[in-house]
Amino acid sequence: MSQPRPILLKGGRLLCPASGIDETGDLLLDQGRIAALGGELDAPADAEIIDCAGKWVAPGLIDMHVHLREPGHEYKEDIASGTAAAAAGGFTAVCSMPNTDPVNDSAAVTEMILERARAVGSCRVYPVGAITPGLKGQGLSQMAELKDAGCVAVSDDGHPVSDSRLLRRAMEYASGFGLPVICHSEELSLSAGGAMHEGPVATALGLPGIPAEAEVAAVERDLTLAGLTGARVHIAHISCAGSVAALARAREAGWAVSGETAPHYLALCDQDVGEYDTHRKMNPTLRSQADRQAVRQGLAAGIIQAVATDHAPHSVLEKELEFGFAAFGVTGMETALGVMLELVEEHLLTPLEMIERLSAAPARLLGLPGGSLTAGGPADVVVMDPKAAWTVDPAKMRSKSANTAFAGRKLPGRAMLTVCGGKVTFRLED
Repeated sequence: MSQPRPILLKGGRLLCPASGIDETGDLLLDQGRIAALGGELDAPADAEIIDCAGKWVAPGLIDMHVHLREPGHEYKEDIASGTAAAAAGGFTAVCSMPNTDPVNDSAAVTEMILERARAVGSCRVYPVGAITPGLKGQGLSQMAELKDAGCVAVSDDGHPVSDSRLLRRAMEYASGFGLPVICHSEELSLSAGGAMHEGPVATALGLPGIPAEAEVAAVERDLTLAGLTGARVHIAHISCAGSVAALARAREAGWAVSGETAPHYLALCDQDVGEYDTHRKMNPTLRSQADRQAVRQGLAAGIIQAVATDHAPHSVLEKELEFGFAAFGVTGMETALGVMLELVEEHLLTPLEMIERLSAAPARLLGLPGGSLTAGGPADVVVMDPKAAWTVDPAKMRSKSANTAFAGRKLPGRAMLTVCGGKVTFRLED
């Protein structure tokens, strides 16, 4: 396969949290790598020169928690549409969760995902393998096989591993292969039958509630097992104050733990469910305003190290139902950057901190390439315009599914150009 022509990104604000770079200059991409950066660079004769004045040039974003739905649920999303949505959001890599059909609990499924990603993908795809066969919470998957096939972590996301003894063994087993364990932390006996956050809003709407403690109790358990085993444990989709506090204590204890939240927990709360908006039904649920504030502060303080979208596309068959019967889950890759730019506008995060949470931290936590602007590093880059305000229109999204929680919301900026491996995978047309 021929290499893409060189690209010179000219005069942009170069932002790299890994090296602390924040300066105006050029970035040259050639042969799939970053050839040079900083100052004024000369372009090769065959280079495409792109004026980036007034734009931010940053490492490509990395989403460590997405559901691409392939194999098995391609009517909701597939690898082609999901990675196209990722590229449109500025992402150059995504980690695909294993709750496919069949479940990604074997080398055969992992290899199929990677083969499809190479054939039709618009970004890098890193599969996450299942902790337990079939996500059934019984026994352990063949983690050595999964790692050899290309999995970068293990998780039963969508299903907590309720058996504490089994989860302990899983952490010990995964540690032997250098695989992080990503925990979906949920106490099912507390959340069963619930539809949204337990509180005054749920009462007013007449909907069964899920207390925040359903998450917190499980987070405490999962972190305690991380401390016991010494395993690298990552807590997925943190949504409430108690979980932030638990993660802070575990990190202060020196345990090898980390956590992520999602853009919807930073921008919305249970009051935004409004008139039974099923596009704002997700698991964990949108919590109280106080929880939202705690999550925002936890992200700003670095207690929560990463932001991941938990991109969970559903069709109208699962979403256009009564609230109690609608599926949990929302899309997120095409809106994540815009929501995070809101936090920069509000001075909750600096530009470098925002990119750290969306790029450098996910790369570091999972040992992935990318996440920095380094000469010789992969040519995975996003050019964003922090002032290119736009209004979210589900009909214009590249995802197959329109279940965004941000329909109609005006966001302050967006990705203008995404380059993965030196190849342009997204360009915003005028």
